[in-house]
Amino acid sequence: MFITDDLMQRWWALEAKLLERFGKKPDLEAVLFLIGLQETGFMAEKISKEQKQDLMHVAVCTVLAQSGYYLVEGKDEEGWPHFAQLKQLPEMSLPEQENFIKDHVLLYFEQSGF
Repeated sequence: MFITDDLMQRWWALEAKLLERFGKKPDLEAVLFLIGLQETGFMAEKISKEQKQDLMHVAVCTVLAQSGYYLVEGKDEEGWPHFAQLKQLPEMSLPEQENFIKDHVLLYFEQSGF
């Protein structure tokens, strides 16, 4: 499928840039974790599993907000953003969900000039 091939080429290009920058090839979870750190400014020597999940949740909401699925409602007293879901996500298989997220992640990096 052409769309998947194009998506994979763009994803591999992003992975290559991140590998060059961080010295390790990231998977989708690692990329979402990085976006979560970027969006929250969260810094800690040790990050718990729950904090990692929260950071990835912020990342998913952030990248899907670009397409109108979520809207930032505001931030809590610790500076963490909170989102409202504006519309239902389409029904997709797991591989389709992964590609959907990857496409939005690529858009996020494109818009940030990375």
